[in-house]
Amino acid sequence: MTSSLDTTAPALTGGRRFGVLIALCLAVLVLGLDTTVLNVALPTLAKDLDASTSQLQWMANSYNLVLAALLLPAGLLGDRYGRRKIIAIALTLFGAASLACALATSAGALIAARAFLGIGAAMIVPVALSLITVLFRSEGERKKAIGFFVVANSIGMPLGPIVGGLLLDHAGWEWIFLMNVPIALIAAVAVTLLIPESRSTNRPAIDWLGIVLSSTGLAALVYGVTKAGESSWGDATTVLFLGLAVVLIAGFLFWQRRSREPLIQLRLFSERVFTGGAVLLTVSVFAIFGLLFTMPQYFQGINGSDALHTGLKLLPFIGGMTVGAKLAEPVEAKVGTRLVVMTGFVVMAVGFVLGAFTDLSTSYGYTAVWFVVVGFGLGCSMPQAMNAALGVLDPERAGTGSGLLQAFRQVGGTVGVAVLGTILNSVYRHGVDTSGLPAAAADVVERSLGGGLAVAGQTGSPELLANVRDAFMSSLNTTMWVSGGIALAGAVLAALLMPKRATKAPRDALMGVPSDT
Repeated sequence: MTSSLDTTAPALTGGRRFGVLIALCLAVLVLGLDTTVLNVALPTLAKDLDASTSQLQWMANSYNLVLAALLLPAGLLGDRYGRRKIIAIALTLFGAASLACALATSAGALIAARAFLGIGAAMIVPVALSLITVLFRSEGERKKAIGFFVVANSIGMPLGPIVGGLLLDHAGWEWIFLMNVPIALIAAVAVTLLIPESRSTNRPAIDWLGIVLSSTGLAALVYGVTKAGESSWGDATTVLFLGLAVVLIAGFLFWQRRSREPLIQLRLFSERVFTGGAVLLTVSVFAIFGLLFTMPQYFQGINGSDALHTGLKLLPFIGGMTVGAKLAEPVEAKVGTRLVVMTGFVVMAVGFVLGAFTDLSTSYGYTAVWFVVVGFGLGCSMPQAMNAALGVLDPERAGTGSGLLQAFRQVGGTVGVAVLGTILNSVYRHGVDTSGLPAAAADVVERSLGGGLAVAGQTGSPELLANVRDAFMSSLNTTMWVSGGIALAGAVLAALLMPKRATKAPRDALMGVPSDT
């Protein structure tokens, strides 16, 4: 397959390309923030918008469902209609949806606005990643750019509580969304002014049936695992939606084999490196949610930290990840991709094992150390695995391939929260003693750490308080052991699936097809 180059397209200087990279990184940083920043605002939203518990859950779930469902077709849009055009539209939509969220006067309006926010996010992530493969043509530059992109895409989640806490303390919940507006618009202007248009030489046809099957299948999967985390894996609704997801995704894969213009190229999965990159992205995101899901509860419920200080305590994780991503590139040039990715997962596992020894008297200094270790391991492994997978993408389907990688990443995070949340809650319920409590109070205690602490405070029982705290620490330790095991599995998979050295992507694959039209 060949690509043609429009010689009328202006050549991009390093400054212009990195200006666009900064704009794209700011955009995906905001997407990461939106994943977690809402959590600290939920009590305020419940009061100001008179939102029920179910409505509060859907404020988060509507965004996640739409994001997961549209990742694959969104990548196709960039390949077909032009990456610059689509990402400019996506950033504008994201800014407008953020404004709509800030102006919402009811829970229903905010849920709907968050769904539109998910549409913009789904369009931004895969197209931004494919733009990087177009703008940064040399292997070294591309690795650096992907490293920046991955860090920006990842640090938003732990930064969310910090930003949310600051805004809630000094402004209002509306500013959680209003802060997105200028960033999205600046990024849209930067993309529009600084880069030429690029698209696939052979504009891919729209696989409508593939879009419907993949979108509904991913949406059913995300909803099913989310419901499992809220209730149980045996819940009737959970089983129904997970079963529906299996049928729809199986139907999608069957159709992709028969379609003349498939939404995704299944032959990509015959490439061991692409499959390995997709799997390792899923595993890494799955594992780190052991930290991001449990430790905020530990800081707030056990240590008594507020949302702002909880976010600040996560900064060592971000620092470790940034340093790991920076150091991994020169090390990979010397020892190879496989060894760097394997080592990154092993380091993550060591960090989680250290975290498994956390107890009620553990100092924050100890916690900060293992945060750095986990972050460093993630920074070493995730960018290198993603770069290796991008290197084998079909030059005509950079967007759809990038969307597929991001779909794996999104599902990995969602499943991680559900599975690790189930483990955390199961061990906690098994360890807490509710004998002697009324049935209603016992149910509240068994549901969560927060509920147990509230009932202990209301009853004034030091014994119940101690039991709740001990049960939670047992569940936290178990979750860390499981996350460490997942990271070790990632190391084994890296040994099997990663090449000794990632193959440099063909020049044509990285260039795309620039044009001024």
